[in-house]
Amino acid sequence: MVQLIVGNKGKGKTKQLLDKVNTEIKSADGNIAYLDKSTKHMFELNNKVRLINVSDYMIENSDEFIGFISGIISQDHDLQQMYFDSFLKISCLEDRDITNTIAKLEKMSANFQVDFILSVSMDEHELPESVKKNVFISL
Repeated sequence: MVQLIVGNKGKGKTKQLLDKVNTEIKSADGNIAYLDKSTKHMFELNNKVRLINVSDYMIENSDEFIGFISGIISQDHDLQQMYFDSFLKISCLEDRDITNTIAKLEKMSANFQVDFILSVSMDEHELPESVKKNVFISL
């Protein structure tokens, strides 16, 4: 499953994402990873959540981002959920169409039973029609 938390910058998406991950880790059977553009939120995350600073890995486009996610999944067979803060930035999709990348994440979710929860800095009405069904929270 791919879920989106959407809203323009400064609407509180990160707080929603952090609250959700810290709630989910209490009952999760598997591992949880939180991907961000920095380690700024390290102390707000439960210490059982794996924080990955995507900026450290020189990702230059959305295909490299999908490859990076595939690598993480291939190394952790107990991975249950992945949270992406600042999704547009970490996936190199700012001012670009997110449709193809979301479709790939949906396929990966189905194939590997990993749920993806994304923070997207766009209002719901700005999203492509094909991804509106994934909106979980609209701020």
